[in-house]
Amino acid sequence: MRADTTCMFREAAQAPEAVRVQLAANAAPVARLAERLRRAPPRAVVTLARGSSDHAATFARYLIETRLGLLTSSAAPSVSSVYDAATNLAGTLMLTISQSGASPDLLAVASRAREAGAHIVALVNAEHSPLAQLADVLLPLHAGSERSVAATKSYIASLAAIVQLVAAWSEDPALASALGEAPQLLADAWQLDWSAAVPPLTTATNLYVVGRGPGLGIAQEAALKFKETCGLHAEAVSAAELRHGPMAIVRAGFPLLIFSQDDESRAGIVQLSRELAASGADVLLAGTALAHTTELPTQHAHPVIAPLLFAQSFYRLATMLSLARGLDPDAPPHLRKVTETL
Repeated sequence: MRADTTCMFREAAQAPEAVRVQLAANAAPVARLAERLRRAPPRAVVTLARGSSDHAATFARYLIETRLGLLTSSAAPSVSSVYDAATNLAGTLMLTISQSGASPDLLAVASRAREAGAHIVALVNAEHSPLAQLADVLLPLHAGSERSVAATKSYIASLAAIVQLVAAWSEDPALASALGEAPQLLADAWQLDWSAAVPPLTTATNLYVVGRGPGLGIAQEAALKFKETCGLHAEAVSAAELRHGPMAIVRAGFPLLIFSQDDESRAGIVQLSRELAASGADVLLAGTALAHTTELPTQHAHPVIAPLLFAQSFYRLATMLSLARGLDPDAPPHLRKVTETL
């Protein structure tokens, strides 16, 4: 099997066009929502998601808190769905993110949140799904059909939708302009060659995926894809948290995939990468170049857009690595497209 014959590969390659369509289609509703949020700011933002969508929510948290200064927290669905506890969500914005819009636990939480006074904004790929119907405001992802169990283009589309909302809400023309360039940058990122990461990871049994700030959500997503498509145990770790215990298991030859967008977090990540390389660890570095590491090529981009490009290039790598490890990225064991968590 060739990588380009898999659904995962073909669907990931469609992300640039999905984002282009989304930005045009959602421009007006995003502008209306942003104006409403400026006129009546929520007291906090609560994100609601599972799986890849929850990794997009991590990205959203960093973006909203750093660009808008607004407290943002992830909802634990089991608080409502398992423990039947009510949370005071009056005056909050609940940002729900889902590819299918059909997970029962997310629907239960969103419904109770709306009853509790939250304003529900749904970023959903399935426009006629139950979650889309429940929301006060629907921002479709416009990613199109996604057959692969491993979400790719819908994840990229979720990130783009979050950036579009934050750029409009914060009235940041520089960020909006950078986002306008994202479809072409994503197309370019898809062509970058990350195959240098395949040999060290083909026989690996464990690795860390490291990021910080908006890049942490990409590290979480990459770690999930390593597990579900490559059968490779991977743990996403903040570059700051790596020093608080997880560093203890790093040995010579231990692989780490590190993402470094060009923002205030870069200096710390560069220093960490130097230390890891000096210890003999196998450092695969995206976003900057350092001696004694394996550089994964990236494009220069706005630091908020760069994580989207990392994810796009990574999906191509994950497809290749899955096949190199003798697996089918379209058929992860024990998984299906819609996970009905209760």
